[in-house]
Amino acid sequence: MTKVKFTKGHGTGNDFVMLLDEDGSLELTAEQVRKICDRHFGIGADGVIRVVPSKFIPEGEMSLKEDESASWFMDYRNADGSVAEMCGNGVRVFARFLTEKGLVQLEENQTLHIGTRAGVRDIQRNRVGFVVDMGRWQPVQDEFLVRANGLDIARPGQGISVGNPHVVVALASFDELEQLDLARAPLLEPSPEDGANVEFVAPHDPLVNNGVGRIRMRVFERGVGETLSCGTGIVAAALATRLWAGSTAPNHWTVEVPGGILGVRMFATEEGEHVGLSGPAELVFEGEFEI
Repeated sequence: MTKVKFTKGHGTGNDFVMLLDEDGSLELTAEQVRKICDRHFGIGADGVIRVVPSKFIPEGEMSLKEDESASWFMDYRNADGSVAEMCGNGVRVFARFLTEKGLVQLEENQTLHIGTRAGVRDIQRNRVGFVVDMGRWQPVQDEFLVRANGLDIARPGQGISVGNPHVVVALASFDELEQLDLARAPLLEPSPEDGANVEFVAPHDPLVNNGVGRIRMRVFERGVGETLSCGTGIVAAALATRLWAGSTAPNHWTVEVPGGILGVRMFATEEGEHVGLSGPAELVFEGEFEI
């Protein structure tokens, strides 16, 4: 048996077990990840994040080629043990871990570069916690029909890629959103080969207030189930709603999820439009387990 130290953290209720692997020697199987994330027999979490120097992992070496300052890599696993490309809440918790453990220094005007399987992500501090540049995004041309418990008929879904795949469904009201039963996975037609996160979105009335768009969302995460929050899903939901709202829609959005409220901002860069996500990130307790 080997004892492993962990830190539990969350971003608006989307929770993670953080494992520091400074020499790149920690290898976890999918079964071990599932046991760690089990909320009855394990620590309990939506996913496991291995905090590892980029030089010790092949995907991290790719990050270093993209940006030599991306010295830490976020090796993220879903609760079912599968590998995920990116996690918008997880990367903020990752930044909180690095800074609180003294592994990096991040002043108010500085940028932290973190390697992920979706590419290098840039993070800064802000008044609510951290803001992360989620990079470029793109709509998916495939048309989806989405069936879910609590919906009387299948609804159209908008595909969005923000480094990982999403399908966003528009609902008419908060009541319709609350009546959803997401204990079972929504069915997508056609079914994406690698699966997708599915977001259900309902608008505030009015949709835009003082130049800021406002929506409420629930999400079923691929490889996890319904979660209190999903960072990339929040970004995808805001992007899809802006697409539906048309050319006059704002570039600033607030998105309410069961775990809290996060901010989304779309902004132009030389390589195309990027999208940013801002919100809190907390570390809540530490411990040890055996593998």
